[in-house]
Amino acid sequence: MKEDYYKTLGVSKSANAGDIKKAYRKMAIQYHPDKNPDDKAAEEKFKEAAEAYEVLSNPNKKAKYDQFGHQAFQNGGAGFSGGMNMDDILVSLEIFLEVHLAVDLAVDLADKEL
Repeated sequence: MKEDYYKTLGVSKSANAGDIKKAYRKMAIQYHPDKNPDDKAAEEKFKEAAEAYEVLSNPNKKAKYDQFGHQAFQNGGAGFSGGMNMDDILVSLEIFLEVHLAVDLAVDLADKEL
């Protein structure tokens, strides 16, 4: 059984869009596959956070989820469209860049220590 999306992101059901976005960004950076190579558990947490954010960041999907839970997106429900809006794409790009800058910085520091 899937974990509650609010619990996945560590926010309350009364969290606003900013709180949801902030919680997602924190988890995405923490569990990003580039930051945790070969860590299947971290990869799974990253995917769970992305799925939760896809629903909770979309007012229509969030309303359906709040009313019906995970069943809203199964067996004839709205389902995941797989599509992202421009805000989702920009957030993903920001996270990608933050992770890669952090990895590059760590590599540069490690090279200087050698």
